[in-house]
Amino acid sequence: MFMSKDRLSPKPVPFPTLLANLEAAGEETRLRVLCLLEEAELTVSELTAILGQSQPRVSRHLKLLVEAGLAVRSREGAWAFFRLADEGGALARDLVGRLDPADPTLSADRSRLEVARESRRKQAAAYFAERAADWDTIRALHAPEERVEEALLAMIAGKPYRNLLDLGTGTGRMLELLAPGAARAVGVDQSAAMLALARSRIDQAGLRHVQLRQGDIYAPPVARDGYDLVVIHQVLHFLDDPARALKEAAGALGPGGRLVVVDFDAHDQEFLRTDFAHRRLGFAISEVEGFLAEAGLVDLRSKRVPPAKGESGKLTVALWLAEDPRIISDSFPKSDVEFA
Repeated sequence: MFMSKDRLSPKPVPFPTLLANLEAAGEETRLRVLCLLEEAELTVSELTAILGQSQPRVSRHLKLLVEAGLAVRSREGAWAFFRLADEGGALARDLVGRLDPADPTLSADRSRLEVARESRRKQAAAYFAERAADWDTIRALHAPEERVEEALLAMIAGKPYRNLLDLGTGTGRMLELLAPGAARAVGVDQSAAMLALARSRIDQAGLRHVQLRQGDIYAPPVARDGYDLVVIHQVLHFLDDPARALKEAAGALGPGGRLVVVDFDAHDQEFLRTDFAHRRLGFAISEVEGFLAEAGLVDLRSKRVPPAKGESGKLTVALWLAEDPRIISDSFPKSDVEFA
């Protein structure tokens, strides 16, 4: 069911554009930066530490790379993350791929990059440890995640996807599970702390083609018509307007794209409102199907994953799948470069 992770094919560019790209890449520090961004999304502070240069100097180099379309910048609160651009980054990846990985300068940069990644992992582990009791409590309430994920994979099987969007990505688990089947994957979450946790998880999984962005699920920072699989996993019950969120998610689908929703079936556990900020106590199957239909989606399907025998008192998890009714064209979905 999974597709290859091959990158999107580069598009022909005008002569002046390619010349500007090459001029931007053709400098020692900027070429080192491109090598690092091919490995991971990085902040100015992280790049400053890795390169051993001043922050103003590194910022100037990054500005040139962004202006040339080789890199893009995205904000998460007070932080800014840099990554290779979707389209312009194809040239950068080609240049980086031609370099000797054993080069002493690049080897030293990779060693310092690993130090930065280890720092991220420690921060993420500390954040998770503070909240592990809450997550463990929620997990203990419903059918095992392994069974839910098996049901999810079975539901989307049979139709490959190239561009994946995970709205409300949280810890990044859905990206970890589904991104290996995509050429490009984007995770969006409003919480910078959760994105830090997700970034650590994505780094450890080696998923270089995954991007993380801070944004509102009601106005996700992604292109419309840009994805052929959108996932909203255990998010709707936190929202005051789940129908609006699903309509926005549907707008991100390309022709024939699919939206999959995972959440609790309707239940009566009131303590989840007071203790864990759940606005909704799950959803009836028909309610979410109605939201999806209102969003203009078709071919609605659903499935329940109830607790197993001996797991009395646990909650049932429900899954919904719906499809954009438009006919798939030969063109690929739009790029998200303009949102970076």
